[in-house]
Amino acid sequence: MAPNIAVILTDANRRILWVNEDFTSITGYTLSDALGKKPGSLLQGPGSEQDAIGRIRKGLDNMAPIKDEITNYRKNGEAYQCKLVIHPVFNQQQELINFIAFEIDGDKDDDVEIPLLQLNEKYSSSSLKGVEEVRLFMRLEALLRQDKLYLNPNLSLKTMADKLHTNTKYLSQVVNHHAGMNFQQFINTHRIREAKEKIVSEDYSNLTLFGIALQCGFKNKSTFYKVFKEATGLTPKEYLKQRH
Repeated sequence: MAPNIAVILTDANRRILWVNEDFTSITGYTLSDALGKKPGSLLQGPGSEQDAIGRIRKGLDNMAPIKDEITNYRKNGEAYQCKLVIHPVFNQQQELINFIAFEIDGDKDDDVEIPLLQLNEKYSSSSLKGVEEVRLFMRLEALLRQDKLYLNPNLSLKTMADKLHTNTKYLSQVVNHHAGMNFQQFINTHRIREAKEKIVSEDYSNLTLFGIALQCGFKNKSTFYKVFKEATGLTPKEYLKQRH
C-alpha cells in the first residue's frame, strides 16, 4: 500500500498557499494552521538537523530541486523523520512562482523513496496531478517489492497495469517520467538487483550464473549478460570475482 504523501504548495517567498489532507494526517496541522507560514518555521524544531536545514535552504536559494531527510515535528510536539522532495515552479517566462513539496513520514515508511519529478512545464496549482503520478509510481514499487512480480519472465505492462487498476499508457508514462526508462528496462533493474544478491549468496552456489538469471526472471542468456553489464559495468562472472 502506498504511503500518505503530504503536498505543500508555497508562493515564491516560500509561504504556504495550500496543503493536502495527507499533510494534515501526517503533521496534525490543517490548512488554516499552515496558511501563510513557512514550512520550516511550522515543522522544524530543536532536533531538526542543521546540516539538512542548510542543504534545503541552499537548494531553495538556488531554485533547484531538492531531495533530503530531516527531523520534523507534528502539531502535538512528536518528532518524526521526514523524507522530502521540493521543486521550484516557473512560469512560461521562467520566473519563479511557486515551490511544491512532497513529503512522507519516514518513521512509518522507512524503505520508501520519493522520486524527483521532471517539471518541464508550469505546474498547475489548481489540479496538482503530480501527486497522483507519485502515488502510482510508489504503488508500483511497493507491489514489485512485496510480491516480486519481476521474477515472472512473462510479466507485461498490461498485467502490471491491471494489477494497479490503471491503463498501460498512463503506467508507461509514469515509469518513464519517474524512472527515466521504459517499462521493460525498469523491470530489468529489479531483476538485476535480485541477481546480484543471489550471485554472491552461498544458497545459490550450486547454480550456474544463467541458472540464477532464470530464477530472477530472465529468459535469454544474452539479454541477461547485456543488461547486467549495462547496470554494473561488469559481467556476472567479473562481479562474482570482485565480490569474493
